[in-house]
Amino acid sequence: MVFSSLLFVFLFLALNLIVYFFVSEKKRNYVLLIFSLIFYAWGGPKFLILLVGETAASWFFALQIEREKSTAKRRLYMAGECVVLLGLLGFFKYTVFFLENLQTITGFPKEIPQIVLPIGISFYTFQLLSYVIDVYRGEVSAQPKFWKLLLYSSLFHQCIAGPIVRYETVANEIDERKISSGDVFVGVRRFCVGLAKKSILANSCASAADTLLPAGVEALGAQSTLGLWLGMLFYMLQIYLDFSAYSDMAIGMGRMVGFHYLENFNYPYIAKSAQDFWRRWHISLSSFFRDYVYIPLGGSRCETWKIVRNMAVVWFLTGMWHGASWNYILWGVYYLAFLLLERFVIKDRIPKGLNHVYALLVIFFGWVIFKFENMKELGLVLLGLFGIGSSGFTGLEAGTVFMNNLFFLIIAVIAVTPLGKKLRRILFELGKTSKPIFWFFNITEMLTPVLLLLLSVLALIGDSYNPFLYFQF
Repeated sequence: MVFSSLLFVFLFLALNLIVYFFVSEKKRNYVLLIFSLIFYAWGGPKFLILLVGETAASWFFALQIEREKSTAKRRLYMAGECVVLLGLLGFFKYTVFFLENLQTITGFPKEIPQIVLPIGISFYTFQLLSYVIDVYRGEVSAQPKFWKLLLYSSLFHQCIAGPIVRYETVANEIDERKISSGDVFVGVRRFCVGLAKKSILANSCASAADTLLPAGVEALGAQSTLGLWLGMLFYMLQIYLDFSAYSDMAIGMGRMVGFHYLENFNYPYIAKSAQDFWRRWHISLSSFFRDYVYIPLGGSRCETWKIVRNMAVVWFLTGMWHGASWNYILWGVYYLAFLLLERFVIKDRIPKGLNHVYALLVIFFGWVIFKFENMKELGLVLLGLFGIGSSGFTGLEAGTVFMNNLFFLIIAVIAVTPLGKKLRRILFELGKTSKPIFWFFNITEMLTPVLLLLLSVLALIGDSYNPFLYFQF
């Protein structure tokens, strides 16, 4: 079950909210826990045991760390947490990748086992790991009740697609949270924005990208240079709209029931450098690696070679976290190279205006590396973008897709910028002194969630009802 499905929106989420607000405040956490476990089990009941088991291990280790006075024993329990959680993550996520490469080099083993990756394991592993580390550091108190820690690790708002919510962010709200009508409205509006991003914009971008970037070396080789550029542009828009949409929906659902999750994206495509991009992209992941890997290794307060080492470790792990494939490792190394260049060579030397163009090009080619797990396809596309090995500069398919999606492309580009947010803020400020604008702003605010929900439903029902089809050329 995914957030952007009619089943989730009109059955699961609706039923969850009805029951949640119907019961007394003391029972609301139980309602959230039950619904969260059902939601997770929907994608594979057997993996629910893994989620509960990892939570139980983290609950045990955190309690022992808090109770123990001996530094050596505290470190032993902390090491136990790392071995259990990272060991399980490594087994499920990287065993096949390791064995495939070993087989390529040595011919052993003859058969590679099929290991299914549990849904959301990267997210809840990092959340539980951050919780135990924070207890070890004395930054939060250990949760004495197992079921409350399970609620934290399994909350369906963010369990399978992020953001990575730290325990300290929601520790107080698990036991004490107040919900106003304003919170509910803001939550509903944010959820509807995310749902529209995913169902209308991201899905349409994905369709165009898949058309222009078909799987297979032969199919990609038959594409024109312009078709490859246009396809990657659609993919670049899709991946932001997709990821940020799930964060929007998670933040919105949390707000509806009194949880205040931190922002996870801050318009990364307006970045002026690779470093600025990573301050804006997947903020919860970047801050995790910063606080639990980079700074403990020494951060930037050490010798130059150690700074390079620390950054190399972080970006190797960042690449590996995204997937068990060489292209993700290459993607991490790619950003490491540009971040080192910006830190030690480029610095602030790129003129204003050009720095944004530079950042977009770095991001664009980064997504090329990220998209293609097959190295032959990756090499073909990278060369094809410069007119090498493609079927010419332009072609009928690229022109048709461009013309059919021109209006939609403009909307998608605007959606990844803060233009709408700025316009909303301007109207709000003008509304303080102008009664007509005041009423226009408030009516628009009330109608926006309804309109976005309606358009999202039409898009989810099927392409024949996609509202953007009426604006194609």
